[in-house]
Amino acid sequence: MVSYEPLHDPSRDPSGPFHLDVEIAVTRRILDETAGLNIHDSDDMRTAAFSLNARLRTLLVAIQLERGERS
Repeated sequence: MVSYEPLHDPSRDPSGPFHLDVEIAVTRRILDETAGLNIHDSDDMRTAAFSLNARLRTLLVAIQLERGERS
């Protein structure tokens, strides 16, 4: 039994990425939103970790789809 919740749970993935241009724009927004968070605040760092992890995963899928590496 796992005594913690993992950062990524594949069963809770979004239905799919949007177009690459949209994913890039949203990624930039998330980067801007998390840039000013307090590195010494554990809640802020959990928020940043979750947001950036989810964003990178979705962006990666959008890039793979754009390249034809995934269907």
